[in-house]
Amino acid sequence: MNPHSMMSARAALLAVLAATALAGCATSGDAPKEQMAVANSAVDQATGNAAEAPAELATARDKLARANAAMARKDYVAARHLADEAAADAALAQATARSSRSSRALAEVNESIRQLQAQLNRS
Repeated sequence: MNPHSMMSARAALLAVLAATALAGCATSGDAPKEQMAVANSAVDQATGNAAEAPAELATARDKLARANAAMARKDYVAARHLADEAAADAALAQATARSSRSSRALAEVNESIRQLQAQLNRS
């Protein structure tokens, strides 16, 4: 895992935690603008991982769409809850993609080791 992806994951996690903390402070009558912004940003960041975590990203996008619909209905409690879930699902999509890339890299290293051992055994 490269340092840049670790920093992005940490930033996404911190954003989700900040949004959750803000949600606890907000009253049910306040529009969850911060949570919506965090969720939008998290989903945008996770979009680059669509091929490696399609289910998780689809779930995040669905919850973000439902949060937007709840905002339009002025159902701020549901919007806040769905936005927080969308951000968490987007973070999961990023983590799943990183895990997938790490697994592929490990498989490549193991295959290289196997080939080297085969060459040594032939010598």
